[in-house]
Amino acid sequence: MLDESRRNSEDLVSEGLFSSKSSMSSDTTLSHCTSFSRLSFELPMSSPEHPATLKPHRSSDSSFQAIRLKSNLSFRDFSLVRQIGSGDIGRVYLCRLRGTPEEGRLYAMKVVDNDVLALKKKTQRAETERKIMRLLDHPFLPTLYAEFEASHFSCVVMEYCSGGDLHSLRHKQPQKRFSLSSARFYAAEVLVALEYLHMLGIIYRDLKPENVLVRSDGHIMLTDFDLSLCSDAIPAVESPDFSPEPVSSPRASRSSRALTPFSCISDRLFRSKKIQTLASNRLFVAEPVTARSCSFVGTHEYVAPEVATGRSHGNAVDWWAFGIFIYEMIYGRTPFAGVNNEATLRNIAKKPLTFPTDTPRSTNEMHAQDLISGLLNKDPNKRLGSKRGAADVKTHPFFKGLNFALIRSVTPPGVEGIRRQKTTPSRQQTAPFSVF
Repeated sequence: MLDESRRNSEDLVSEGLFSSKSSMSSDTTLSHCTSFSRLSFELPMSSPEHPATLKPHRSSDSSFQAIRLKSNLSFRDFSLVRQIGSGDIGRVYLCRLRGTPEEGRLYAMKVVDNDVLALKKKTQRAETERKIMRLLDHPFLPTLYAEFEASHFSCVVMEYCSGGDLHSLRHKQPQKRFSLSSARFYAAEVLVALEYLHMLGIIYRDLKPENVLVRSDGHIMLTDFDLSLCSDAIPAVESPDFSPEPVSSPRASRSSRALTPFSCISDRLFRSKKIQTLASNRLFVAEPVTARSCSFVGTHEYVAPEVATGRSHGNAVDWWAFGIFIYEMIYGRTPFAGVNNEATLRNIAKKPLTFPTDTPRSTNEMHAQDLISGLLNKDPNKRLGSKRGAADVKTHPFFKGLNFALIRSVTPPGVEGIRRQKTTPSRQQTAPFSVF
């Protein structure tokens, strides 16, 4: 499902579909900076202002093809089934496509009331999300199937994720937490999605289990981009020995010299010894390291210390949130939650990180705690991932033996509570209702 649990900083009462944790936003001050190139190779770049029109990874998707076959698509081409999410900038409905051989296929439609947004002065947030969605083309991120206007409403159609979200799924697990292996799998897919977003210069700024949806095949999809910050990032190939600042985790630092993101490629594919050496001694880096914003955005339990204390922030906030995300998946709670939002922000800024167990129960848990400790460094300049992003995080021992290049082919964990969508679309007629 798509969960729209967005709230601004003055609205602290949650009305979300799945959770009491709400997002906050205060956009009174905002500054964008352009990140620099690190002797990078040249690639044709896209940006939210100049979106790519092709979606290669969806080329064989029958649901996507059914949409593309319709000309002059409008709201009348869909029948709404039920509301599945709501939030500060819109509502999300489960819907079916009418009048095609594939009639009955399920989609998710986000409906935004432009007049209400204008009154709330949040039109820019909705436009930012649409710009980002036009750009995305990745297995773990939503594909914008269609968009159109209906009266004073804006509608976007995207994939429906029948498996729910990781917040609701966690509560269905024994002791309300995932196994280490399941948490590792979901963390790896989220990491790949974050890497792609950062490569495009997009800082997500709202990572939390409620925004990690589960598809019918068990793989994940990040959603909700209205709080995201758009900047620039130029992909580069760097030497592992080059690091402006040492990462906070010694184990992660030692590991980065032993394992690289190119390790999934066999040396036998390279005829030249020079190319073999280059591949094994270089890191692919795509991180918007100089992007800056002073906006107060995010979800209280997930915001980084620099946000909680009102300082400017950049890409490092996503790596902090990634550490909180892994912690919650493994231990069933976030590490700095207080009795209220004010106490939570105070804990984030000042309270040391602790774990439920003083001694890890296994080597894998030890690696998980070490990774979390590196990601939850309160100094954003020393935080794991802040300099070279996913290139450094991927090499941590917690992910040892995982082939990120083939993660999409890995069989997802069989966790309790995942709802599977029928492979054959139903042709049963659904009585439409009006959202207008």
